[in-house]
Amino acid sequence: MHNLNRLLQRLATAGIDFVIVGGFAGVLHGSSLVTRDLDVCMVLDEENIAKLREALADLNPVHRFTAARLPFGTEPPSGTKLNNLYLETAWGAFDVITVMKGVGDFERIKANAMDIEIMGVRCRLIALDDLIAVKEAVGRPKDLLAAAELRAMHSIQNQEKGRPENGPA
Repeated sequence: MHNLNRLLQRLATAGIDFVIVGGFAGVLHGSSLVTRDLDVCMVLDEENIAKLREALADLNPVHRFTAARLPFGTEPPSGTKLNNLYLETAWGAFDVITVMKGVGDFERIKANAMDIEIMGVRCRLIALDDLIAVKEAVGRPKDLLAAAELRAMHSIQNQEKGRPENGPA
């Protein structure tokens, strides 16, 4: 988990605009489920891809789902449109998603995200309601388990704030 924190710190100090999503976001929201990768939502335009390549260069990033494990430093060529990135780095698996199933694109997720601090840097974290919606929309057994736990936590938070159990967040 320490290396995932370091990856986040690296992204934030590189000036990349992103929102933490996925299992690591669940952990930051209080989930007890363990994750071994870092998922972020961001725009994959040429500027952000260049920033990512520079920020990750010394971590030897390669594309996880290519048979030849192509290096991210040169693949894909500049100007190639990307929807998602699935990388393996020296600090662990790192995924970039541009549109989150059940919620929407980066701008939509960013609009509801909350600011947090990790290892001295400010980051954005997907809103709990949005994370639950994503987990339920993805629908894999591990995501549904996470959604159930997060929904229970959300209910407790609402009760502590004096909101109806199924009321707005």
